[in-house]
Amino acid sequence: MRFLLFLALLPSLYALEIEEKGVENREGIKIHDITFANLTGGRTAAFLVDSATSGKSAAILFVHWLEPSAKDSNRTQFLGQAVELAKLGTASLLIETMWSDPEWFNRRDSSQDYAKSVQQVKELARALDVLLALPNIDKSRVGYVGHDFGMMYGAVLAGTERRVHVWALQAGTTSFSDWFLFLPKREGDDRRKFIEELAPLDPVKYIGRAAGSPVLLQFGKSDPYVPRQKAQEFFDAAKEPKKILWYEAGHALNGEAIHDRQEWLKEQLDLNRNGH
Repeated sequence: MRFLLFLALLPSLYALEIEEKGVENREGIKIHDITFANLTGGRTAAFLVDSATSGKSAAILFVHWLEPSAKDSNRTQFLGQAVELAKLGTASLLIETMWSDPEWFNRRDSSQDYAKSVQQVKELARALDVLLALPNIDKSRVGYVGHDFGMMYGAVLAGTERRVHVWALQAGTTSFSDWFLFLPKREGDDRRKFIEELAPLDPVKYIGRAAGSPVLLQFGKSDPYVPRQKAQEFFDAAKEPKKILWYEAGHALNGEAIHDRQEWLKEQLDLNRNGH
């Protein structure tokens, strides 16, 4: 797949206003540093990872976690994994989000949490527009991978998005208020009203609507942000086919989780058929 070539061949892409900032060649795989027009008049930065195969490619949208102290609390989190999957015939888009800014959580206007959350889900669908506009995408083999907030907003997306067929979700909780209430603190009626306002967006209410699409849930046994009960509630709400895996790890999970997820994606997206 050649990025500049598909720009020339697909005029419909211009509506997305895709701009390329640079290209990196990593292990024979092209990583395009791009931006595209989002739905609020701004631009979203992303990495577009080319498939190494010339035939039909699977596609994955990767959405990162929030850990302000971590270097990969941004679109770089899954980049190495996307490169490995590209060798097997996968094109991937790894996007920036509102929480890519390390100061986002502390600086945000909590009165806008509901509205901003709705908008973020819409922006995930917009990112899928970009990914699925690529040529040679097999639209029957589309996956979503999300960690932390990436899991939670992805679960809400799963409630309405039918273009995604495989959901790999890690270390998220059942309600946005579980985490938004860390800061600022709210008490009494103010706290209750805040929880009620966000309740219609509880990710646990949406994951079950991805019926028929395989769901992989991964959690750390010592995750301080996701109690085991919350993780179990998520799994119980999901419909078959589903799978839950636990790790001797915290919120970041570990290399075993990465390995298991990569193998699961290869199986679910039928990547091994490419002969690599």
